[in-house]
Amino acid sequence: MTQPPVPPPHRPAGVRWTRRPEGSTWGEFGTDDVLGRLNLIGPDQVRKGLAEVHDGITFCLSLPLDRPGGTVLGPNRFPPVVRPTLRSGAVNFNCDMSVAHPGATDVVSDDLVVLHTQYSTQWDAFGHVGAHFDADGDDTAEPVYYNGWRAGTDVTGPADRRQAGAPSLAELDGLADGMASTSDAGPVDISHMARHGVQGRAVLIDLEAHYGTARTTIGYEQLAAVMNADRVDVEVGDILLLHTGQARRWVERDDPPPPDTVNTCAVLDGTDLRLHQWIRDSGVAAIAADNHAVEAFPDPTARPGRPVLPLHRLCLFELGVHLGELWWLSDLALHLREAGRSRCLLTAPPLRLRRATGSPVTPIATV
Repeated sequence: MTQPPVPPPHRPAGVRWTRRPEGSTWGEFGTDDVLGRLNLIGPDQVRKGLAEVHDGITFCLSLPLDRPGGTVLGPNRFPPVVRPTLRSGAVNFNCDMSVAHPGATDVVSDDLVVLHTQYSTQWDAFGHVGAHFDADGDDTAEPVYYNGWRAGTDVTGPADRRQAGAPSLAELDGLADGMASTSDAGPVDISHMARHGVQGRAVLIDLEAHYGTARTTIGYEQLAAVMNADRVDVEVGDILLLHTGQARRWVERDDPPPPDTVNTCAVLDGTDLRLHQWIRDSGVAAIAADNHAVEAFPDPTARPGRPVLPLHRLCLFELGVHLGELWWLSDLALHLREAGRSRCLLTAPPLRLRRATGSPVTPIATV
């Protein structure tokens, strides 16, 4: 006799999951949480950051947003395009205001930008990487994001490729009323990070000082050795900065970087489970590096059934830890090393850009 199928566990209205990834933070900050470990950055963490300001010196931690240059890091991400707007039908650049206001003596310039949000110095939102995961406990994996937010319900995008990519910008019907946007990361977009604010204590680990600029895969043992050698302590709520020297190699060039400069310098080993456990136990609120993807990409050991970006899965999907990539850290790293320090005040809010899965950022470190 055929047995009836076992019904999946009951999922009450308003609850997005009955199972969460093992070791994840889902639900720990509330069933509707959109901030992840940013919840750990509050007044106390800001005061800890302010306590690290001794010299009153600031460091810009952003690359020029048209760097690294070219498309070697990704064929579908392009440098910013800057163009003038129009004013009363005239090109609004070095434009006489008299075209709109007869007799005016002003000269004005105004412009627009087509910006790939993750081309240069950036924050990744939780909506950048999700996973197929059985959040319902019914033995069927569905595409979900941090804290169980659902692809297709909470996070929406077009099925028609004509509504995606740079070619789709040729005709922007509905631009004035905002209807030109075709995707929406909703509860896992970058605007929640911006609204909360990103200011607190950052701790820099100088991997280049110990491993140089040769390609080196950094697992837990290598990271712990550097921290011990430099007497670096990372505490709950800190923002972790990883200096590898990679961004400096790109900035020093006048031309776009060739492929042989991509896989250089230190990079985290996203497959090291001891490193995963350290990130869980450390309580870091966010992680940023001056290389392409923080971890090795693509994972050279990736096989079917495993993520290509295991550290992205851990941080963005399981723990709610934002990742920053392509930061400029060399000047700050040199100053801190000469001063015998590893901490600073970091101010690094992304753009308050609703819908987006990432954002350019111009971080400022104050020492």
